[in-house]
Amino acid sequence: MRSLLCAAGAAGVLLLPAAAPALAAPASSAAAADDAGFTIEDPRITESSGLAASRAHPGVYWTHNDSDDGPYVYAVDGRTGRTVATITLGGIGAPRDVEAISVGPDGDVYVGDIGDNLGGTWKNVWIYRFREPADLRDQTVRATQYTATYADGPRDAEALMVHPKTGRVYIASKKKTGGALYEGPAHLSPDGGGIVFRKVRDVDLWVTDGAFSPDGTRLVLRGYFGARMYRWSDETARDLGQVDVPLQIQGESVTFTPDGRTLLYGSEGEGSRVQPVEPKGEQLPENAAKDGNAGKDGGATTGPSGAQGKDAGDGDGLRGPALWAVLAAAGAVLVGMAVRKVLRRG
Repeated sequence: MRSLLCAAGAAGVLLLPAAAPALAAPASSAAAADDAGFTIEDPRITESSGLAASRAHPGVYWTHNDSDDGPYVYAVDGRTGRTVATITLGGIGAPRDVEAISVGPDGDVYVGDIGDNLGGTWKNVWIYRFREPADLRDQTVRATQYTATYADGPRDAEALMVHPKTGRVYIASKKKTGGALYEGPAHLSPDGGGIVFRKVRDVDLWVTDGAFSPDGTRLVLRGYFGARMYRWSDETARDLGQVDVPLQIQGESVTFTPDGRTLLYGSEGEGSRVQPVEPKGEQLPENAAKDGNAGKDGGATTGPSGAQGKDAGDGDGLRGPALWAVLAAAGAVLVGMAVRKVLRRG
């Protein structure tokens, strides 16, 4: 495995300069975004794995570290990138592998302790829930811990999304060959019994995070090198095709800005950059599209199935130079992940 990673890394280093133009194309979308993005300044946040826009505090984004960093959630100012509050979750056990965060319509923050790097080690997963503090300052809040299982057995996952209208919780599993979207019950029960997530559709993506648009009409799921947008209606998801994703060292998170007009993509690493990309055409959430920007130049072209472009429904829709660019970046990311694992063991 080590030799395979080294070979992939070498290929990535050799091909990366030539691949840069192909991967830089989404920058035009990012430059036109309403939100300019930000850099996470807190040196404690080295593995930002989830991202969610605050409902109670406009311009603030919730994030957390990956793995067993502890029961901490950070409120980051989206203008300066500085941490304005560190929240310690009280009343829960020691987290195992925290991977996702989302804000529900009830004003609560939901944290997904759903990671499983061995792909089925944990028989259950945990969800933590706490009220967004009215005052942003370092504090300990009491959180409710929910224990949940999957109807078809344990699995790895890094994406947890709470629908902004119904409050129903969804999880997307993570698998190289493609994951699946799982639906939780209408209401979570804190007694630990009966919380079962059931598969509702396959997802042709190695999912690392996801988010609903503020109006609940769109669901975005991202991977390391690609993302897909879905039209959400009556708890069903129709694939609208691939969405631009910026080149990042280890792309782990995504959220919508509060106006629904921009996607913010985050990455692990110290001083990581949160980068904006603006959805176009049919991929733009319905409330945002009412402003009249849907269908302008650069909008998504859709086929009979609603997929963007003729290749959008086929994997990540990558062909030719773009495919080589992604393979190059993949090699570099795999090496980075391998090095990080070695450093952790040391």
